Amino acid sequence: MASEADAGAAPRPEETPTQDAPGSPASTPPVPDTEAAAGSPASPSTDGAGDGADTGADADGGDKAPEAEDVDKAADAEDVDIVADAKDDATEAAVAAEPVVAEEANGEEPVQQDPAAPDDADSADGADEAADDVADTPAEPAAEDGGIDPGDHEATVRVLQADASTPYHSVSTFEELGLAPRLLKGVYHAKFNKPSKIQASSLPMILGVSASGEAGPPRNLVGQAHNGSGKTACFVLGMLSRVDDSERSTQALCVVPTRELARQIVDVIRMLGKYTDTTVHLAVKQNEPDRRGGRRPTARNVPVTDHLVVGTPGKILDLIKTRSLNTTGVRIFVLDEADQMVDTQGMGDQTLRIKRTLPRSVQTLLFSATYRDEVRSLALKIAPEANQIFVDREDLSLTRVAQFYLVCDSAAARFDVLSEIYELLTLSQSVIFVNSRRGAGALATQLRDAGHTVSLLYGGDMTPQERDRVLDEFRTGTTRVLVTTNVLSRGVDVAGVTVVINYDMPLEGTTRRADPETYIHRVGRTGRFGRKGIAINLVHDAASRKVLQDIETAYQHKMTEVADAEELEEKIKTM
Repeated sequence: MASEADAGAAPRPEETPTQDAPGSPASTPPVPDTEAAAGSPASPSTDGAGDGADTGADADGGDKAPEAEDVDKAADAEDVDIVADAKDDATEAAVAAEPVVAEEANGEEPVQQDPAAPDDADSADGADEAADDVADTPAEPAAEDGGIDPGDHEATVRVLQADASTPYHSVSTFEELGLAPRLLKGVYHAKFNKPSKIQASSLPMILGVSASGEAGPPRNLVGQAHNGSGKTACFVLGMLSRVDDSERSTQALCVVPTRELARQIVDVIRMLGKYTDTTVHLAVKQNEPDRRGGRRPTARNVPVTDHLVVGTPGKILDLIKTRSLNTTGVRIFVLDEADQMVDTQGMGDQTLRIKRTLPRSVQTLLFSATYRDEVRSLALKIAPEANQIFVDREDLSLTRVAQFYLVCDSAAARFDVLSEIYELLTLSQSVIFVNSRRGAGALATQLRDAGHTVSLLYGGDMTPQERDRVLDEFRTGTTRVLVTTNVLSRGVDVAGVTVVINYDMPLEGTTRRADPETYIHRVGRTGRFGRKGIAINLVHDAASRKVLQDIETAYQHKMTEVADAEELEEKIKTM
């Protein structure tokens, strides 16, 4: 239970307004079709794949001979040149691409991709598909300048400091953070030119960088920011900065609710850590268990010694229980999609069990796009005395996404409306959300019988390999329509997705009330990379209409009603 957390709630923090920082970076790297070999720089190892290779990089062996000092000076000079070249290349690439990006994005700046999502193979179906293990795959390269949301410069970011006596400051460049040259090179290689607002505000706290540039103690942090704000890069840079890659041991642990989110974060680690010797282990279910009671095919009790471990809570607990993962040396603990990870109705118990195995001095970072008030209080118990960075609830409505709704005559009539939409509109790629696996399967079958080519992705009895394949095909554009459940509502960023359709309006667990948080995550799958997005909601009775109205109220954002697919087409043409 959340009340069993190691420490009590943090003292009431002091609020400090942020300084404006220029918007920019955090893209998601392409994910290869196969996992990289263990032990390669910032490459993931997977369960049963063996240990990462011993890097032994930059180990300081004490007093050095003059020749060694000369070599070190040369290496330092090379590092500086490398960073400068990478920065110049990033700037030139951004400038060269500006006209094309402006044309494709209707004159708007590109958006920063912020990979992120939910799932855990060992969680009960009560967390629905969002608690299943879902695989993610190659992420499209983000737009230039790291893919930061163009509206980032308008975002209102507030900082609540746990210690009001500590001077607060934000940064305007990545150089001010004191990152290691090889890490800074990775930042510029990823075309991260300037920090986004949340990066500018949170990274000095995460890294312990004071206004004077001196290093201080890293602090716990609870962060909330909109999709496309660069949250993922914040904690990835934090983890990479805390790791000593000359030590062959796990020093950073990142726990997320879904398989696809874990894979996506590993890709970001590989991208930003490209020039380091840091290794990362992907802790998700690799094979389907033998349902007849036999042993799992995945190798057990293989020691994990990679510097960073990213995975779902069930798999990580399994590694800890079998003593495959030693967490006594973990310096930084990250929860992404933290609202799910600490919620007592979701994965909160597993999260606390993992937290209890970590050193009491571990730095804890929690990030999410949404937090209910009660969940925020639980988060502060898991991350005591944490600084807080967040945007107000009303600022979370995705104004870059045009949101429409159609009133259908009945539940069955929704399919006719959906068919008309696909007949009239020329869509790049689209995601259709349904509330249950059975409903998703039935809709996919109906669409196929009507001649549409669709993919189907859900949790439960789909094997990890099948889920990986389906998402890989969707990412590469082999398939253009994906029917799915809430298992895909978070963390999956595909550049080609222009439309999200809520065939079922999102409902909150067993209460059957409106779920504004899930709505914002679903709709956040479009409108990425500087492109406009479209959300289409199908309502068919008083209950679904009430859900839509409650979501409008929650985000103080009115959706546009259209009578039919033809009117929808006309509205979209005028966007």
